Amino acid sequence: MSTLLTAFSALSDATRFSIVEQLMEQGELPAGDLIEGRGISGAAISRHLRVLREAGLVQQRVQGTQRMYSIRSEGLRAIADWAISKRHFWEGSLDRLNDIIERENSWPT
Repeated sequence: MSTLLTAFSALSDATRFSIVEQLMEQGELPAGDLIEGRGISGAAISRHLRVLREAGLVQQRVQGTQRMYSIRSEGLRAIADWAISKRHFWEGSLDRLNDIIERENSWPT
């Protein structure tokens, strides 16, 4: 459970969340590409990437003078597995909400 909490904590920051989304959409990228358009320094991006690495959400490899970052599917799989395991809760909640809405819509006005 602590791994899951660490992953959610890492993703709770908007910058880190957007980095993960960018890597999911574009694949492996050098750290420099992750700075563009964010309006923050390279040092700040490095700190965000360190948090994501420690949470097991991204991985780093060195290619020449560049540090390349990509998604660690195992880290995201833990989040997906957790969400899927709670599916019965969400489906039940949505069914109850639908029943309430139907009752309210059937009341005479």
